[in-house]
Amino acid sequence: MADLASRLAHITLVGEALTRLSPILEADRAQAVADLQAENHFVPTGLNEGPYVLTLSIQEGRLAFEISYQDPAAGDQSRTILLALGPFRGLIKDYQMLVDSHIKAVEEGREARIQAIDMGRRGLHNEGANLMIDRLAGKVEIDFETARRLFTLVCVLHQRI
Repeated sequence: MADLASRLAHITLVGEALTRLSPILEADRAQAVADLQAENHFVPTGLNEGPYVLTLSIQEGRLAFEISYQDPAAGDQSRTILLALGPFRGLIKDYQMLVDSHIKAVEEGREARIQAIDMGRRGLHNEGANLMIDRLAGKVEIDFETARRLFTLVCVLHQRI
């Protein structure tokens, strides 16, 4: 487990799409949040040591990372980092397509197809993680697994059901 000074202690997602998630997207969201809360590496530049609280949302077409401290007595600094969603849109669209394909394959009981889709999802998550690391470079230091889970949450936030 990462040391407390360089980790997220709590993650919140804000957005109306969250009330209309399909069961598979809700499971992805829940798993990503649980995994992040269990283990992550997250160090925002220019802020005191954590642990941190992260609120993720989409504001005016941009991804917003609102970072504050778990213990308000630790400091009154906070930071909001806004990232353009444009670089993520193609990956988000592909993610939704894979989720839809997975749902159909499960309904049809096509085990080989489900396994192929899961491999595609892993590859897509890896690509999304690399993009997340690149987009947050100089703003927040994160490891690959944290980036993968954050990418999942961005995809969930961006859903239009």
